[in-house]
Amino acid sequence: MTTMREGTRTVAASAQDLVKIYGRDEAEVRALDGVSIELYAGEFTAVMGPSGSGKSTLMHCLAALDTPTSGEAYVDGTPLGQLKDKALTTLRREQIGFVFQAFNLVPTLTAEENITLPLALAGRKPDPEWFDRVVDAVGLRDRLHHKPSEMSGGQQQRAACARALVSQPSIVFADEPTGNLDSTSGAEVLGFLRRSVDDFGQTIVMVTHDPVAAAWTDRVVFLADGRIVEELHDPDRDGILEKMARLTPQAG
Repeated sequence: MTTMREGTRTVAASAQDLVKIYGRDEAEVRALDGVSIELYAGEFTAVMGPSGSGKSTLMHCLAALDTPTSGEAYVDGTPLGQLKDKALTTLRREQIGFVFQAFNLVPTLTAEENITLPLALAGRKPDPEWFDRVVDAVGLRDRLHHKPSEMSGGQQQRAACARALVSQPSIVFADEPTGNLDSTSGAEVLGFLRRSVDDFGQTIVMVTHDPVAAAWTDRVVFLADGRIVEELHDPDRDGILEKMARLTPQAG
């Protein structure tokens, strides 16, 4: 596995001059307009910006879910644009974890079966010790045999977080992971994501519009009109709100 180093920090994923254009002629939209960024291993990064700023497009390109119009995305030093479909599928399955706003759990499977599903699809068995650590970290030991319909929203999202981590990926992408949760459940999920970085050395990139959620991270990257315009390290809610207000003055 190739890794790129910047100083003493390992770059888990990066983008080099990413451009993503949707539509043509008058209908053309530049969702990304030359984005370059490095995302470091063992850090929790938030990507924020007004609606339509390109934050989800950036995440999808970095996570090999979408193809840029030009430029290159890298995971663990591997240029995604040079991979064939089969190799991309393998990379997504083995090196990338995903947490979505809508949980994306299979309703007919138990929590345990949902958590281990990516490994089952890859023909692998979970490492028992790691599985136990992840399950205990998300606090779902007593819910493993419950189906999603028998679990709260917060429990379902914690199961989705466990599913993202159980294969020990290089990087986890979380798309508005607290968007469907109340504040208490959201804090539970964010607390787990924070601990997975601090205790497990996991790398997490989270797209969010919520300054409270972003305040759990190490670094916030702000996009506007398809470009990175600001960064904030060791963020707090007030600092994030101030930056967002500058990017969206009409929100007042």
